Parts: sequence; C-alpha cells; structure tokens
Amino acid sequence: MTNQPSKITILWFACLSMLGFLATDMYLPAFEVIRQDFETSQSLIGLTLSIFLLGMALGQLVYGPLSDRIGRIKVLLGGMALFSAASVACAFAPNVEVMLIARFAQALGACSATVIWQAVVIDRYEGKVSERVFATIMPLVALSPALAPLAGAVLESQLGWRSIFIALVGFGAILSIMTLKETESANLDKKQEKLSVQLRQDYRQILSSKKFVGNMIIFAACSAAFFAYLTGSPFVMSAMGYSGADIGLSYAPQTVAFILGGYGCRALLGKVDSQRLLPWILKLFVGSVLVMLLVSVNTEPTTIWPILVPFCFLAVANGAIYPIVISKALEDFKNCSATAAGLLNFLQTMVCFAASGLVSAFAGYGLITVTIAMFSTGILALIGFSLVVKSRRGNPAVQTA
Repeated sequence: MTNQPSKITILWFACLSMLGFLATDMYLPAFEVIRQDFETSQSLIGLTLSIFLLGMALGQLVYGPLSDRIGRIKVLLGGMALFSAASVACAFAPNVEVMLIARFAQALGACSATVIWQAVVIDRYEGKVSERVFATIMPLVALSPALAPLAGAVLESQLGWRSIFIALVGFGAILSIMTLKETESANLDKKQEKLSVQLRQDYRQILSSKKFVGNMIIFAACSAAFFAYLTGSPFVMSAMGYSGADIGLSYAPQTVAFILGGYGCRALLGKVDSQRLLPWILKLFVGSVLVMLLVSVNTEPTTIWPILVPFCFLAVANGAIYPIVISKALEDFKNCSATAAGLLNFLQTMVCFAASGLVSAFAGYGLITVTIAMFSTGILALIGFSLVVKSRRGNPAVQTA
C-alpha cells in the first residue's frame, strides 16, 4: 500500500468524485428553459434529476463487483464511454421522454467514477491516511455545486442549454485520459469464486455490519437533504422571481460552507478522534434542517436568504460528516472494497432518489415540500447514529480506545 497519494492522483480522485455532481448540477439553472423548450411540466423536468439518481444507484451494484473481478481501470474506461455517449444523446434530445432515457444512461456511466475512486482509496491507503484523503477530496467535490451551475448558466445564456451536455462530453474524455495514466489497484491475483457465490458472501459480510449500515444511513440522510434542496430550489427561486443566473449564484455560499466544513474536519482529524467529532457535527445538521422547517411553516419568505443561511450551516455539517462516515463504513472491507463502495453508494443514492422524487411529485406545494423532506432526513441521520453507537459497544477494541 502507498503511504500518501501524489498531487496528480488527488486531482484524479477529485475529478472522478465530481463527475456525478457536475452532471447533476450544471443544468439546474436551465430547468425552466428546458421545460419551455420541451413544452412539458415542472414535475417531468424535476424527474430528469430523480431518474439520474436512480441510474446512479442501480449502476453501482454492477460496477463494484465487476471492478473487484476484472480491475478498476477497465471498468472505469467503459463507464466513461457510456457517460459520454449518453451526454451526446441528452444534448440532442428532441423531447422530455428521450431526455429521461438519456439521463438514466448518463447516470449509469457516471456512477462508475463514484464507486471506483472510493475503492481505490481503500485499496491503497489505511486508517487516518484514508480519512485524510477523503477529507481532502470531499471539499473539492463541493466546488461542483457552485461552479457547475454558474458554468451551466453561462453556457445556457451564450450557447443554449444543449451546450451544457456537450461540455460534459469533454469532461468525460479528460477523465478517460487521466485514468489511462493510473495503475491498477485491485488485487486480481486472488482466487476468484463463482460470481454469484462471491456476491452472496460479500453482501452478507457487509450488511451484517452495524458499523457499515449505521454510517451508510448517516451518509444517505445527509446527501438526501442536499438533493431535496437541489430538486426544489430552482422552482422555489423561480417563483420568487429569481433568474437562472441568480439560481446559479445561490449555490456559491453553500459551497464555501461545505469546503469550510471539510477542511475544518481534516484539520481536526489530526487532533481529535473522528468518532468524538461525529455527534457534534450531527447536532449541527439536525438543528439546521429543523430551523429550515420552522421558517417555511411560520413565515412566507419572499427571498431565498431565510432558507439559504441555515442551509449553509447544513453544508458545513455535511462537509465534515462525509469523510468520516465514508471511511468508517468501508474500512473493514478491503477484501471487497469496490463491492462495499458500490453498495454504500447504491443505498445512499436510493434514499436521495426517494427524497428527490417526493419533492418533484409535490413541487406545486413549493418550499414546505422541500423543508419537510429535509427534516425527515434529520430523523433518519439520528437512526443511523444509533446503529453506529451500538456497533462500538459491540467492539471491545473500540471501547478500549
């Protein structure tokens, strides 16, 4: 195993981790323009985001076991080819039905990057090194919710919304070139069981771990809060009178907050054990979604700021939570790291899909729908933390530490 990643490898990890978010966020400011172009409803345009999340979830169940058996590099290159082809289909979609199919295929390609970069980190690095790698990458990932909508808004205003998907084709090509320069990290020399037998063994091992399930639920809940907001905020802000450019700019403060949370966590990890940090960060997350719900129930805001300010505190919490829970969820499964990462991201993304789908279905109710969905994720995060605590009580080594 390698002690520390190179700067080029860190950049590769960052680009891989950003791909799904770029494909999610770049076209958000163009929601209303696309709706008008296709002459369709808000719910169907919102569904283009929800269906993307479904594709991201399902694909990861395939890429994880597949890359454990035939290697990270081959699988990732195949995923990038599918992503680029589907992005071309999105760019030239004649109606919303074709767009929905193309977005699903685009997600199936993009999710290869999400699974494989996490698996490579677990393959190559151990303990605090892997936590610090995740804590380095996650804040960089946060740049996408700020830069992607801004870039998307510029592309839409200058070249039309279809140019957004052409830009994603180029990003997929760049990732393919970077991938070719990396070495294989999977242990392909180990004895391979029949795939169905191996999967049953791996999934039994993974899902029987309270530590994995608890951290996964926390990760899923925090991510779902983000996606509930991302799905509903363009429509909420449009109803308030904001333009596409304004909507794009609104993602900048939360991105700065996420970066502060991530790098603050990275600094603290050198001094404080991650499991002592986690309950305090979760309190910030739950408090933020509670404030957002109270604002939407008790007031009728005419600007986004009464919601955006507590959402920025939520972003700080998420920036700190992600590296801790991902590393802890995966660290016990080096024998099947990509399968574990795929399952982690599948379950996390299915929760995000549910939250996004509910917000899309009830988009007509506006802000109250978004904040109720987000508050529900706070309850889910507390359930996950209870499982993490139980897993520690059942592990004498952790109790002693």
